Amino acid sequence: MNNNEVEILLIEDNPTDAELTIRALKKFNLANNILVIDDGEKALEYIFAEGSYSGRNINKSPKVILLDLKLPKVSGLEILKKVKSDERTKIIPVVVLTSSREESDLIASYKLGVNSFIVKPVDFTSFVSEISKLGYYWLILNKKPS
Repeated sequence: MNNNEVEILLIEDNPTDAELTIRALKKFNLANNILVIDDGEKALEYIFAEGSYSGRNINKSPKVILLDLKLPKVSGLEILKKVKSDERTKIIPVVVLTSSREESDLIASYKLGVNSFIVKPVDFTSFVSEISKLGYYWLILNKKPS
């Protein structure tokens, strides 16, 4: 896939959760241009067009970032902080999609500028339903500046 065509950047280190998210989005034809990155360091390289993604046009940002909080190398909160504090990336919608039910994670995410915070449902049917609503909202309904 051409890196400039990414609509959804899914930053998730759990392969099962990543696959379930992709399946849920595909079920509703919302996963045409999805990129999955499984660690925080690689995610920052992609977002800021550095390292192995240095050839990517940083101005071609994803329509939405789906972000897990518990990641190897760099945490989801650190990614959120960097994305929302940089003029080049701060308008990218970031949705925390996590299994954490910690109030402190919720508060920290909103203080850092998260657009939405969703706790992953445990059962598959609820998960598919929530992810499809999420994808529909951020890819179809939400209007983002050009």
